[in-house]
Amino acid sequence: MQSTLENLHQNIDQCLKSCYATTLTLALTINDDGTPDNFDSIGSQLLASNNCISAVQLVPNGVVKYIYPLQGNESALNLNLFSTPSVKSEALKSIANKKMYFAGPLVLKQGGIGIVGRLPVYKKNKFWGFSAVVIKLGDLLKISGINSIDTSKYYFQFSKINPNTQNEEFFLPRKEGIYDKEKISIQIPDGNWKLYLLSKKQNNHYSVLFLPSILGFLLALLLGSFVTILLNRPKQLQKLLDIQQKKLLNSELKFKTIFDQAPIGIALVDNDTGAFLEINNKFCRILEYSENEIKTKNYQSITHPHDLIINEENEKALNEGQIKDYNLKKRYITKSGKKIWANIIVSSLSKANEKSDKNTNIAIVEDITLQKQILEDLKKSEKQFKNLFKNSPIPLWEVDLSFIKSYLKDRNLLDKDPVVVEKYFLEHYDAVLTCFNLVKIIAVNNECLKLLKIKTKQELVGNLEQVLDTETLNDFIKQLVAITQNNNRLTYDSKIKSSDGKTIDIHFRWNALQGYEKTLERMIISTEDITFRKTNEKTILKSQQKVQSIINTIDGIVWECDIQTFAFTFVSKKVEQILGYTSEEWLSNPNFWKDHIHPEDREWVTEYCVAKKNEHINHDLEYRMICKNGAIIWLRDMVNIVYENSKAISLQGIMIDITKSKNIEDDLNNSFILVSKQNERLLNFSYIISHNLRSHTSNIASIVTLLQEAETEQEKQQMMELLVSVSSLLNETMLHLNEVINIRTNIDLATEALNLKEYIDNVMKVFSKQIISKEVTILNHIPEDLTINYNPAYLESILYNIISNAIRYSHSERKIIISIKWITKKNKKIIEISDNGMGIDLVKYANKIFGMYKTFSNDPTSKGVGLFITKNQIEAMGGTITVESEPNVGTTFKIEIV
Repeated sequence: MQSTLENLHQNIDQCLKSCYATTLTLALTINDDGTPDNFDSIGSQLLASNNCISAVQLVPNGVVKYIYPLQGNESALNLNLFSTPSVKSEALKSIANKKMYFAGPLVLKQGGIGIVGRLPVYKKNKFWGFSAVVIKLGDLLKISGINSIDTSKYYFQFSKINPNTQNEEFFLPRKEGIYDKEKISIQIPDGNWKLYLLSKKQNNHYSVLFLPSILGFLLALLLGSFVTILLNRPKQLQKLLDIQQKKLLNSELKFKTIFDQAPIGIALVDNDTGAFLEINNKFCRILEYSENEIKTKNYQSITHPHDLIINEENEKALNEGQIKDYNLKKRYITKSGKKIWANIIVSSLSKANEKSDKNTNIAIVEDITLQKQILEDLKKSEKQFKNLFKNSPIPLWEVDLSFIKSYLKDRNLLDKDPVVVEKYFLEHYDAVLTCFNLVKIIAVNNECLKLLKIKTKQELVGNLEQVLDTETLNDFIKQLVAITQNNNRLTYDSKIKSSDGKTIDIHFRWNALQGYEKTLERMIISTEDITFRKTNEKTILKSQQKVQSIINTIDGIVWECDIQTFAFTFVSKKVEQILGYTSEEWLSNPNFWKDHIHPEDREWVTEYCVAKKNEHINHDLEYRMICKNGAIIWLRDMVNIVYENSKAISLQGIMIDITKSKNIEDDLNNSFILVSKQNERLLNFSYIISHNLRSHTSNIASIVTLLQEAETEQEKQQMMELLVSVSSLLNETMLHLNEVINIRTNIDLATEALNLKEYIDNVMKVFSKQIISKEVTILNHIPEDLTINYNPAYLESILYNIISNAIRYSHSERKIIISIKWITKKNKKIIEISDNGMGIDLVKYANKIFGMYKTFSNDPTSKGVGLFITKNQIEAMGGTITVESEPNVGTTFKIEIV
């Protein structure tokens, strides 16, 4: 049992040692910046060379950031060991012991039961994190050889003291029938595990009579087995030797892989001669030599002469056992003659109590040339910074605000809502003053002292409150709020006082120096004097306010726009009074002006403005715009081109509301049109009177003359009959003229809501005899419920005259068809009356159709008065009448109803 358990222990121990080599190799991939180089590539090689490992990890600051392979292990990424109770204690244990420790078995974040081996990694004597391997429990048990145990005789168990409960936990199933007394165990300190091998329970139900025989048999069997073991011992030893050789070979291959692929230089050095026995690839690359070339040299030949003495002194102390190792920064001379800086760690590989003919040291070499260069650059930069700070033309302070941050932290104000923080300081003004006094001044430059009229920094430090103005502390609250929000930059305008009590306007700007963003231990504050600028700004502001006031008092919209795009850059407040829109609404839309020009004016206005702009001509124009309430107004826009360095850069102008004057102009035009029509009617009327009445009066005068000259009574009687006839015609003409005068003078005609179809039907009743006798067809398409506002007498007269003409002037070869329709078109209401009668030759009589006493047929009853009266009645109601006609086809009258 002891031999079996020892074999299991050796197998597990071998696995753990290979894991140690794996984590060490993985740790060597971490560069000076704290990030691994070629992690996936090296991780792949390590897993391929170690079959007991399922994954490798790098855990900076206790947080899992790098895993190979990532697939299947994603859930373990970003796991914080120090904030996870189940793994925290064992992680801390490896740090406390400063050596590798195997935590578990435990439930893995990525699933399953496993063991995590963690090696604490230190960079520059500071804890960096862990290099770790993950071993599945099943894989560990398989590699240990548990499957080769004779399960008929033994039972294997694996346990550990739980670090949290301090109880022993068993990780393999407990089985009945096991003698607790017949067991052996072994401790594995790397994981604080315990391995058990237990004997299975035997069945001893034998008769006492057979006991001696059984014991004899067992003794014989034991002796036979012992002889067999002795005979097979050489064979087993050879087999064990082969296994150990194979393990040794694998170990040497792994070491060679680690040695050659390490990201830092490693060299084995003869302690007596300083000759290089073994060097890795990185060491060769650092010194620019091949492996064969460098093996012909010793460390003295490639060390800078100035560093050789201290190097040899350390070597001597190491050889004499005074020190175990030493760390040294020195310079090497490369093959090309270049000087490089290196950090070397040298340790002896010989034990203190061992004596050997040949002592060997191992040297770990890290190229720090770049670090040295950065350090030198940093020193130069620091020197330049100090010179710039001291000689800057802007007043500068270097201060430490870390005490303020600690004060705010103690009052639990960090990361609080800015509104809450500001409210706190407004209510606790003493806290603001306390924070102000916590400002630690590190340095101030000459310009700062000059601005404050203070001679020395000490004078300022001793009495910082002397710079306080009434606004300084109020503005200082902004800085305190910024600190609670972790803001590293802040700018604002404030005021301070000089030593003579004079108030100074300053532009305050503060920044945290790189590396001090969290602590705020070094802050650069600039206090630029802006008193002159502030004074000018106030002057300019007053001037602008005056100009703005003047602009807003102008009874028009003052504007400015881009000469290329017509996008407005300024619109005066008057726009709200004229158009109803605010200037902000106008300026927010680049196409506002174009979009709000009346659709009927938009095209010609934009074309006109573009043309004038291209010709560089000042211009003015009148057009309509649509107000916010939908109203339409007329604007007169007077435009000037603005030049700068003889180049046109913008347009300026003023828009004046001319709606009232436009309305007056329209009224004047309408009056002029009305007067013109009236004059035309008067001329026409005077023509009628002069023509028609003159013919009648001439006839009467002629008849009277003949009557006076008549010789017989018969002649006188004839002349009297003629005189009566002419007199009757004169009377009829006077009646017609009187009717026309009544139509034109009757301005305020009474209107009613009339059913149009009923009125047409009434007119048809008047002509019922003619309709029947002439077989007239009436197509009345007027809707039953259609009503219009019209004068009843005029509507009846208009329908009577037009329909009577349609019946009177019918075509002799066809029956009369009269069609009456109601048409609405483009907001116009029209009564359309059509017939298929004789028609009128419009080419010949177009200008005479609606004239008085104008007839176009041979009908003796025609007098040429009906259409003349009809037209005057329609126009008196504000409408119009038009005619469409063709000889022998028919006539259509269209009456517009207003």
